Amino acid sequence: MAKITPRVDIAFKKIFGVEENKDLLISLINSIVSQQDQVADLVLLNPYSVKNFAHDKLSILDIKARGIDGKRFNIEIQITDEADYDKRALYYWAKLYTEQLKSGEDYGLLSKAIGIHILNFTSIVGTDKYHNVFHIKEEKSNLKYFNDLELHTIELKKFVDNGCNVLNELLTKINTSLDIWVAFLTRHELLNKECLPKALNKNYLKKALTVLDTMNFTTEEREAYEGILKWFQVEANTLKKAEARGEARGEARGEARGIEIGKTLGIEIMVLNLAEQKCDLGLICKVSGLTLDEVKTIIRNNKFAMTD
Repeated sequence: MAKITPRVDIAFKKIFGVEENKDLLISLINSIVSQQDQVADLVLLNPYSVKNFAHDKLSILDIKARGIDGKRFNIEIQITDEADYDKRALYYWAKLYTEQLKSGEDYGLLSKAIGIHILNFTSIVGTDKYHNVFHIKEEKSNLKYFNDLELHTIELKKFVDNGCNVLNELLTKINTSLDIWVAFLTRHELLNKECLPKALNKNYLKKALTVLDTMNFTTEEREAYEGILKWFQVEANTLKKAEARGEARGEARGEARGIEIGKTLGIEIMVLNLAEQKCDLGLICKVSGLTLDEVKTIIRNNKFAMTD
């Protein structure tokens, strides 16, 4: 197998979501959150387990953790541009916040909850910043009212779209610890842990590269990982072509409508490509963001043989 990419959720959680690598998760979180929310230590609330994965391959591979001061963190890496992802991010935050209390407990026991969403696509338009932070604020005064809600988006494509194909280009973008972690997630193949330049010569990066290099998959994990990689291989070309077709079709209906048509066509093409490669239907649901019935309908309408 080619070098594993940490952008696939299975690999991501095997790196950051296990007890022996808790220091890496702490480093990642601290590179994202403000100084007042820095983590000294934490408890993994849903550590990765090969046994649990074998029983529930389609479980969402997010990482939940609690800091020693009670703050809750939910970290998720997402490769597909799903419809209504913003609502999903808010829903995940709400679950993280509300599951702190048992029935009858006082609301004063609730601690701040921070959602961190690492995205392999562009989600926030109108800004070139790859890291954006969202709170609830008063519209005119910009006064922050509800301090317990905080959502972060880390858009990987914004970091690498302007170059970063060789190490020297990558180094021009490295200014912060978060830059280093994003470089690991997006351009790990350029990094040699035995010979890192000064800007990247950090112990946490060396350990992360070592974990990635020595990672082993079970049969179930490998099937899921390689299924997602197949999506990676077809996604770029099919979505671009589909969006172009959709824009052309939608000229008479307006540019926004054309782009929407293109996205729909792109998802359908992705489903069909994965089905042609005999990918598991559940995995197709996971990477496309569609329900099982929706996936079956697309395949059935295109005369693919179906197996449940």
